[in-house]
Amino acid sequence: MFRLDGKVALVTGASRGLGWAMAQALARNGARVVLNARDAAAIDARVAEIQAAGGQAEAAAFDVTDTAACAAAVARTVERHGRLDILVANAGIQHRSPIVDFPIDDFRRVIETNLVAVWALCKEAARVMQPAGRGRIVVTGSMTAIAARPTVSAYIASKGAVHALTRSLAVELGPKGITVNCIAPGYFATEMNTALVNDAAFDGWVVGRTPVGRWGRPEEIGAAAAYLASDEAAFVNGHTLVVDGGFSASL
Repeated sequence: MFRLDGKVALVTGASRGLGWAMAQALARNGARVVLNARDAAAIDARVAEIQAAGGQAEAAAFDVTDTAACAAAVARTVERHGRLDILVANAGIQHRSPIVDFPIDDFRRVIETNLVAVWALCKEAARVMQPAGRGRIVVTGSMTAIAARPTVSAYIASKGAVHALTRSLAVELGPKGITVNCIAPGYFATEMNTALVNDAAFDGWVVGRTPVGRWGRPEEIGAAAAYLASDEAAFVNGHTLVVDGGFSASL
């Protein structure tokens, strides 16, 4: 089950963390994965890792906030392989500040990366998926759009909008054979969260607050992405899959 042989996938923000875990999972399940990040050297190294493990991968270094670059990357993928079956719009950024001190430029930067870029990538993917009559779009939301934290208002606003965008596009694109779903991660032990994992107080809070009693492992997000990208998930559409160990379900 959940095999992706012959499918072509574009994964953004794939050089580290959850994006890298999702790219690996898709490749392990047989997809040819186009990995995106801004850092060309980092993404080339990840491509080499997948290829060394027997997978199929290639690099696409661009900034997701450059909508022309997003369109060009999708067009190049289709030109090279004749198809784009899966989009995982994952790239995102964070900025922490109390609302009264939050610079408007930083708010806009987070919204542009976490929401506008996701919308633009979905638009370009839909252009090529609609004529094919098939496609899988998976976007990365956040558990914090369900159970909020202070000082990350831009991030939470962007991810809440991504959850809503998922429902909107699922309704619009479902009749075209394209499913659109969202993964909402909780607290995962990734490179981005290293400082938090190493903070004894914060680590204790996460472990104590999460019913399964630990941080998430990146490969657990990878499995969720592989499922939503597969044929077996053909009737899952407009859904936000929360992968947080029960954090958002617990008081």
